[in-house]
Amino acid sequence: MTETTAPAPETTARDYSDTLFLPQTDFPMRAGLPQKEPELIARWDGMQLYEKLRASAKGRPQFVLHDGPPYANGNLHIGHALNKILKDVVTRSAQMRGYDSNYVPGWDCHGLPIEWKIEEKYRAAGKNKDEVPVNEFRLECRQFAEHWIGVQAAEFRRLGVEGDFANPYTTMAYASEAVIAGELLKFATSGQLYRGSKPVMWSVVEKTALAEAEIEYEDYQSDTIFVKFPVKVPGAVAVWENELEEAKAAIKALEGASVVIWTTTPWTMPGNRAISFSHKIGYGLYEVTVAPEGNWAKVGEKYILAKNLAESVFKAAKIASTGFEHRFDITAELLEGMTCHHPLRDLAGGYTFDVPLLDGDHVTDDAGTGFVHTAPGHGADDFEIWMAMGRALAARGIDTAIPFTVDDDGFFTREAPGFGPDREGGAARVLDSEGKKGNANDEVIKALAERGMMVARGRLKHQYPHSWRSKKPIIFRNTPQWFIHMDRPIDGSQGDTLRDRALRAIEETAFYPPQGKNRLNGMIANRPDWVVSRQRAWGVPIAVFRNKETGELAPGLEFASNDELVGRITAAFKAEGADAWFAAGAKQRFLGGLVDDVEAWDQVRDILDVWFDSGSTHAFVLENRPDLKWPADMYLEGSDQHRGWFHSSLLESCGTRGRAPYDALLTHGFVMAEDGRKMSKSIGNIVTPQEVIAKSGADILRLWVVSSDYSDDLRLGKKILDTNTDAYRKIRNTLRWMLGTLAHFEGETVPLAEMPEIERLMLHRLAELSQTVTDAYEAYDFKRVAATLATFMNVELSAFYFDIRKDALYCDPISSVRRKAALYVVDRLFDALVKWLAPLLPFTMEESFLARNPGADASVHLELFPEIPAAWRDDALEAKWDKVKRVRRVVTGALEVERRDKRIGSSLEAAPIVHITDADLRTALAGLDLADISIVSQITVTDAPAPDDAFRLDEVAGVAVVPAKAEGRKCARSWKVLPEVGSEPDYPDLSPRDAQAMREFDARQAAA
Repeated sequence: MTETTAPAPETTARDYSDTLFLPQTDFPMRAGLPQKEPELIARWDGMQLYEKLRASAKGRPQFVLHDGPPYANGNLHIGHALNKILKDVVTRSAQMRGYDSNYVPGWDCHGLPIEWKIEEKYRAAGKNKDEVPVNEFRLECRQFAEHWIGVQAAEFRRLGVEGDFANPYTTMAYASEAVIAGELLKFATSGQLYRGSKPVMWSVVEKTALAEAEIEYEDYQSDTIFVKFPVKVPGAVAVWENELEEAKAAIKALEGASVVIWTTTPWTMPGNRAISFSHKIGYGLYEVTVAPEGNWAKVGEKYILAKNLAESVFKAAKIASTGFEHRFDITAELLEGMTCHHPLRDLAGGYTFDVPLLDGDHVTDDAGTGFVHTAPGHGADDFEIWMAMGRALAARGIDTAIPFTVDDDGFFTREAPGFGPDREGGAARVLDSEGKKGNANDEVIKALAERGMMVARGRLKHQYPHSWRSKKPIIFRNTPQWFIHMDRPIDGSQGDTLRDRALRAIEETAFYPPQGKNRLNGMIANRPDWVVSRQRAWGVPIAVFRNKETGELAPGLEFASNDELVGRITAAFKAEGADAWFAAGAKQRFLGGLVDDVEAWDQVRDILDVWFDSGSTHAFVLENRPDLKWPADMYLEGSDQHRGWFHSSLLESCGTRGRAPYDALLTHGFVMAEDGRKMSKSIGNIVTPQEVIAKSGADILRLWVVSSDYSDDLRLGKKILDTNTDAYRKIRNTLRWMLGTLAHFEGETVPLAEMPEIERLMLHRLAELSQTVTDAYEAYDFKRVAATLATFMNVELSAFYFDIRKDALYCDPISSVRRKAALYVVDRLFDALVKWLAPLLPFTMEESFLARNPGADASVHLELFPEIPAAWRDDALEAKWDKVKRVRRVVTGALEVERRDKRIGSSLEAAPIVHITDADLRTALAGLDLADISIVSQITVTDAPAPDDAFRLDEVAGVAVVPAKAEGRKCARSWKVLPEVGSEPDYPDLSPRDAQAMREFDARQAAA
């Protein structure tokens, strides 16, 4: 019987619907997740589920996923939901696999994300941050963070995330701040911390240095200029004075020639100190022969250019292809000994120094002129080549000092003569406080043009770095900052630098997916020294003192009272928080009695980069909580954290402990819109977790996460959510049917050997699935778990096993072994599926579990994954039933045609003739009731050849079906059409099987 409602027999004096064992359950078909899920969260809180999880897991091996702290500065977005759901699946599945998997959520509370919000509030109120006492400002930042921690915690819990939300970690807790400061002091006392200067990405708007992880690239229109650097001929001739006469003649021809550079940042010209070229590029000397009237590039001017770029340069200079001539090639040897005059040489007497040419690997002839204007205070490549050539430059009498040409607010300084405070009208500005272009470019271009140093100008739209918070462009500028050495030997041991340690640690780390290893390795291998300072107010200070005369650090390698000073600082921070550093009298409090003259020391007031904060969380969370362990088994974040939290945690831990604070890294992609585009408010394609939960429930969002390939970027939109809702509905309806059927299960078991084959087949499949599901969870392959279980429930259960067994479950006598075996198997199926799915869909599986296992302290999340008996595994049986299923597929295919053509209604009206010429397939059917398996009333199996018009399937050779109608009467109870209906005098409208069922039913009713 396949229908789920009571049959209506054609002629009967009795209504048999009450005698059928139809599904009975209060488990609703409609989930109502938006209403049900909060009720379950309240239940978990009331029963203290988290505490029970910890108690039940006591003594088990630990599995620790350390939470990467989100910023406490706003509502959660869909990326947060993806991240926290994945973490919850990892920790729940580990717990149910037999671990003590304690999840402690955390928050990053310092730095610009929060400080910027307070400043925005100040600006809106016309309030000046600099006029507010620093600790009052810090208090507002702390209160802001506290508010959003509460909001985000509730939103994370609404996603179904279970953890120690009553005792989370925060970077702004006093104890945390003390440990963060102490971790930095370890670098100071080991000699790894130093104060230096180099170009950093600087936000004029936010007035601080930024890390690469705080940068995003957006379209930006830059001014471009081609500028002449006049060749200083005497210097070039001196190098060649002993060479051949023709070489000297070539050099002589350089009189009046200029090296031409191209730049997209005209404002960096005052900071120019060199020109870079490449020995891999061919260069030539070109002369202008024809030029338009009033043109910047004039007849007779000679330019040194890359040969591959000469034509494009002259085109930009409005010189036709017939208006210039190549005079001769310029060798790399000649360029290497050459110096030039600065194009602003006669401006304010400030640019009279020589400009050397340096051979650099970073120079290409893809665009520009083949020469790179080199301002070591404004670019990483510029800085590196300048520093690498320092000794050689000094030997040539060139001053290697790097100027500070731009201040914190984007104004030129006195080290940019003619453009700084000495300029009429005041200092020119690169960017203003709102991130808009100032007048610096125009002033520099004007000065160059007045001196005849311009060749051409233009504009270029390109990707340019912006702060991801203010969304405004940044600049590269040389600033004094605090750094941690990457390549200085730690403890004086060669091969034991921070870089060496980090690279070794990467080799010892497991990566999911494996390509994350190459990404992190490349970033560590090529990164410069670690910039750890920021010029802000809200954060943990770089708690060191610097001697005004010697530059010595306290604490430092040479500081005698190291331990005492470190102890004072960390104790004060633990008691009062990092505010203690900014309180009045702090210098005397910490240094008093440890140095002869407290005033000889400067108290550093820079704060630590928040990446150092979060990179130190392992020290104050994993090491300080007895319910966790160090190192963590796993860190799990988005792929951008290879340059963020994974990166800073690796460096911090390797620098202080010699290894990574994790054994494995798992990374996920980003959430894109349904069409693959980035989610954007302007486009209107943003999906928020709050909206999805309010409409559909958190389990729908979770099903989307676990059904996706999280290792790549994920897509989300209405159609995708609808697809997941349909998939969820099928899972729920399957569970609902099982619950209804199990209402009739009285706990009886049937020995495995006495079970029908199809029941043993289902138990075998459970044994197979147990291995598959466990392996997939251990590999963090949640998509395989979700897909495997959904396919099993839809294809093997609903469309096969349950479909076949409904007749036995609904209609068989109470004493039927077949029915008892089926009920037992459904019970085992339900138990396993609900537990296996619990980490993925915690709300729905809890609701399902409680419907079967009510109790105030009951929860599926307190259970372990089921232990499936090895005896259930039967590969030979599965191989046999694969053949049975092939035959069944042909039969059901033939029935579909009969139904489509309306020759039958229900499949129970059919009695097909099945021609099987394949001996293996016939053997597989031995002892089985193919009519029962095919859900027909009668069936005939023959090895005779089938007629040509029989139904066949190409993929199942040797099987053909001839449709036929069932003969006999329709059973009023089961609706099977059988000749035997009417053979039972007590029940003349029933089949013998149904008559026996009624005898037992009536006897039980009478006994009751």
